[in-house]
Amino acid sequence: MRVITELQLAHKRTFVRVDFNVPLAQGRVADATRIRAALPTIGYALEQKARVILASHLGRPKGQRLPQASLAPVATELAELLGQPVAFAPDCIGPEVEAMVESLAPGKVLLLENLRFHPGEEKNDPDFARALARLADVYVNDAFGTAHRAHASTVGMVAYVREKAAGLLMQRECEYLGKILHRPDRPLYAVLGGAKVSDKLAVLENLLRVVDGMLVGGAMAYTFLRARGVDVGSSRVEDDLVDTAARLMEQARSAGKVLLLPIDHRVSASIDGSAPVEVTSPGIPAGRYGVDIGPATERLFAAELKKARTAFWNGPMGIFEVEAFAHGTLSMVDALIDSGAVTVVGGGDSAAAVMRSGKADKISHVSTGGGATLEFLEGRTLPGLAALEG
Repeated sequence: MRVITELQLAHKRTFVRVDFNVPLAQGRVADATRIRAALPTIGYALEQKARVILASHLGRPKGQRLPQASLAPVATELAELLGQPVAFAPDCIGPEVEAMVESLAPGKVLLLENLRFHPGEEKNDPDFARALARLADVYVNDAFGTAHRAHASTVGMVAYVREKAAGLLMQRECEYLGKILHRPDRPLYAVLGGAKVSDKLAVLENLLRVVDGMLVGGAMAYTFLRARGVDVGSSRVEDDLVDTAARLMEQARSAGKVLLLPIDHRVSASIDGSAPVEVTSPGIPAGRYGVDIGPATERLFAAELKKARTAFWNGPMGIFEVEAFAHGTLSMVDALIDSGAVTVVGGGDSAAAVMRSGKADKISHVSTGGGATLEFLEGRTLPGLAALEG
């Protein structure tokens, strides 16, 4: 697939699918991380004197025009970040929008209203896709976070635009995630956490084929500990996946690969934020919930990561959204940085932990994808990427 830098953009209507699905608070953008991630692509197009049309979804309005899901606050934020005006269209298709696009001068930006105000976006409706394509001479997809969705703006319209390419963020995502699967500097380690084994079973299975070591934390670790015959108290266990966890551990052992589980825990009588107590053993007492990995596990995981030359992390080590239970998750940020490895962090809570630490600039790559990142690492073909090929 081509990249935006391979196209001639001057004076062309350059339709860029971005991921501006950002949180809003009191009519303003509360976190501009995703907007900033798209700035290199937007900036490049503007330097080339393209007429830049930006399109995104926001939230889940389900085909309805909801004022609280308008991208108008994003236009304001983007104008501040770019240091130039950003025109805002009242819709994303139709004669009025087409007129605004035609009058757009080279080196200027127009942001379209929420794509998901139209049911045709998520349905990948051909008529809606063609209406979007009428706005474009060139199509650029820089929205990795939506690349796993076969929607009109990520797949359908691409067939109706003569030139297509990936944006700079999309290129960066594919390079770093592709490196993990296909050409990592070894040893390669994966740190996986989160609530459920079932959410990440395909990722676990696919990564276990390619990694040299895997560190498992978060609530999903309790299913693995149960498979080892360890009592985990009232902690969350997926009983139907205990045998699967045992199989994965045996698979790792047979292949001579490291698979580490927590050796101590922070536990609580409730998951409402009550002060956790440290348990200095793999087991958890009856009536207690595991809410975070313990300090010995933090040290164990950090020491193991020192062996890595490439490390990938996805999923918190505990109930990260509760301040008292976030220490283990935040410790992984320092462990990755101190490893000296090429470090890639998946989206969601892991990315949030990196941002919260203020050390994002010390991580090689923080992915903007959530489900897209996981599906990529499962080895699945992402529709948004496949549409750019050829």
